[in-house]
Amino acid sequence: MSTFLLVHGAWHNGRCWERVVPLLESAGHAVFAPSLTGYGNKAHLLSPEVGLDTHVGDVVGLIHEEDLTEVVLVGHSYAGLVISSVANEVPERIAHLVYLDAMVPEHGETAVDVQPLTQRLIDLAAKSDSPWRIPPMPETLPPLGLFGVTDPADVAWLRTMLSDQPVRCLQQPVRLDNPDTDLIPRTHIHCVGAEPEGITRRPVPAIQPNGSPAQVWELPTGHDCMITMPAELSALLLTVASEHRPTVEQRAG
Repeated sequence: MSTFLLVHGAWHNGRCWERVVPLLESAGHAVFAPSLTGYGNKAHLLSPEVGLDTHVGDVVGLIHEEDLTEVVLVGHSYAGLVISSVANEVPERIAHLVYLDAMVPEHGETAVDVQPLTQRLIDLAAKSDSPWRIPPMPETLPPLGLFGVTDPADVAWLRTMLSDQPVRCLQQPVRLDNPDTDLIPRTHIHCVGAEPEGITRRPVPAIQPNGSPAQVWELPTGHDCMITMPAELSALLLTVASEHRPTVEQRAG
C-alpha cells in the first residue's frame, strides 16, 4: 500500500481533499492532507513572512514527523512548486510526484515565472492596504465559476475554506538542484474544462527527467477537480499507486 500526501494550492486548505481522502483510504492506503501555514487550522499563522519555503518546510516536517516513505506526493496548482522543492529535499522518501493541474517549475523559478498572471495579482495587492496578501480569485459566471466549481452548494462549501495568499509564496524560487530528484517518476493530471483567460499551461516534455515517457492524463472539469470529480481523480491516483514505483533508494540499489 502507498502513502498519499495531498498538498492543496493557493488560497485553499487541507479540507478541499475531503471527498478524495476516504476513497483512497478505502482502497487501503494511508492519506495525509495537511493545511499549509496560513490556511485552515493554521490560518492564525498568516503573515508577510510566510512564503514558499515555509510551505516546503511544512511538508518536509510532516514527512519526518510521521516517518513517511514510499510517498505519492500530489500537488495542486501552486503546490506544484511546493512538491518540487520537497522532492529536492527528501527524494529518498518520494515514490512518485503528481502535478495536479499544477505549476511545474524549473530550478530557480518562481510562481511568476511559471504562471505570469500571478504578477498581475501581486501588482493589484501592492495598491491595497495589505500589499503582502492576495485575496482569493473572484467567482465568475459558469462555466468558470469559483476555481472551476459551479454547483451552488459546492461553491458555498468552497468559500468556507478560502483565505488570502501571501505574496512571498509567489516570489520565492524553487530549489531543484538535487540530481536524485530527477529519478522520481512523475504524472501530470490536467483539468481541461473551462479555463480563465490569461492562464497558461506549459507543455509537458515527451520524456520525463528520469528518461521514461511522459504520463499525462486529463479530467474534463474545472481547476478544483478534487471537489467536482473526486471519484475520477481518486481512480487516477489509485492507478499511480498500483504501479508500485520504487523510491530513489531502491532505484539506486
